[in-house]
Amino acid sequence: MEDVLAVYCLAHDPRFPVVCMDESSKQLVGEVHAPIPAAPGHGQIIDHEYVRHGVATLFVEVEPLAGRRHVEVTERRTRQDWARFVKAMLDERYPAALKVRLVMDNLNTHGLASLYETFPPAEARRLAERLEIHYTPKHGSWLNIAEIELSALTGQCLGRRIPDLMTMRREIAAWQQHRNTRGAPIHWHFTTDDARIKLHRLYPKL
Repeated sequence: MEDVLAVYCLAHDPRFPVVCMDESSKQLVGEVHAPIPAAPGHGQIIDHEYVRHGVATLFVEVEPLAGRRHVEVTERRTRQDWARFVKAMLDERYPAALKVRLVMDNLNTHGLASLYETFPPAEARRLAERLEIHYTPKHGSWLNIAEIELSALTGQCLGRRIPDLMTMRREIAAWQQHRNTRGAPIHWHFTTDDARIKLHRLYPKL
């Protein structure tokens, strides 16, 4: 926990950006009957019946101090999907960074081994050398700012029926552009000193 909190205290440095990453899933749900449009006296009426169209995976990265986020929508959440997401992050979104300080949970797909399973050894090594990974502790996912961003995405964009990947990607792209255009940075206020006082029961007793 203190490792992640220490990273959040670092000043903004484009050469070593702090980036938080998380993933989630969203069921694709279509309508059986078309909704009845809103009219005077009542809002839009949506039939309770629906049809499932599978599940989409959301990969979210957010750079708190830059107020920048990026979301990818995929059909799966395999090691290869995570590895390709990380490669695009390093080569396309942070090409000038010497190292990306990556904060994420310790899911079994979130590791350097996934890079080696996906890319040739030389390429996997090149990517690994540009990562400085900081894992959130077990039951400590609340420490990941990307999880907070996922909550905002769900509440502001995905809290309704979305039938297919194309629609979801279009809606998320619009949400992402709006959030990034605002450019509001995210400032984390919970410090190591706070943790030692408020969460002292979680520390080992010697």
